Amino acid sequence: MDREAPVPAGRYTEEYFRTACEGYDEFNASEGEQLSRRLRAAFELAGVLPGMRVLDVGCGRGEILLHCAQPGAFACGVDYAPAALRLAQQVVTSLDPQTPGRIALGQANARQLPFANASFDRVMLFDVVEHLHPWELQAALLEVRRVLKPDGRLIVHTAPNVWYDRYAYPMVRLVRRLMGQGAQYPRDPRQFLVDVNTHVHVNEQSLLSMRRVLRRAGFHGRVWLDSPPQQRDEGLPLTLLRRLAFDVPPFRWFFEREVFAVAAPAHSLRSASAVTRRPRRQAG
Repeated sequence: MDREAPVPAGRYTEEYFRTACEGYDEFNASEGEQLSRRLRAAFELAGVLPGMRVLDVGCGRGEILLHCAQPGAFACGVDYAPAALRLAQQVVTSLDPQTPGRIALGQANARQLPFANASFDRVMLFDVVEHLHPWELQAALLEVRRVLKPDGRLIVHTAPNVWYDRYAYPMVRLVRRLMGQGAQYPRDPRQFLVDVNTHVHVNEQSLLSMRRVLRRAGFHGRVWLDSPPQQRDEGLPLTLLRRLAFDVPPFRWFFEREVFAVAAPAHSLRSASAVTRRPRRQAG
């Protein structure tokens, strides 16, 4: 069976990282010191402590590495896109010499991590899963499990929730068209806000599929959904509909847009719930 070709590394240009990749506004404004809401939420789940060894797979611009080093961890970032590594190198060179942790960078593919077995306490996959075809994701997760310590943790953030794109977005688009806002809602949800996602998003996940691929790769843990704060003031009817969509099962399984996971190797004796921050919503 033929495998889909990986997204070419050249798709990920400096323009992509500075104008389309999650957290670009905060990065451009602070060169990595500030994190976007969802990157901050994902990072906090890791519970990074002094002395930990942390791997950021698909490290992009490198701001997560900076936030790992600040509390005193050794942070290693890998990416296969040269543009990402150039930006991340800027973050590394700007590191305050008084920062207790350290940062290392390298070019590598997520399917072949150049590290020894059981090397890391934490591995992060932030906004990477949706860029990997199913066969690539399986290979990458097997590599993550290999390099994690027996009591290590994998933290995942991926967006969008594919159930939102497939089932909720068409309804949202219809309502917006009836409100005269259809021009802002293209037929293809991958073109919403950021057109480049049409070319680089190849494997969006749902609550169930994310749980399934983790289990298949030998992980156990929690998978749950979340969404950006819904603070629009559009009148009582839409406010009530939004509350129903984002707060009440089963509707929220379709309307919440972000997928989070904290997982451990299946042989680990400790539960993945040992991670310090409890998710706001959880499933499974």
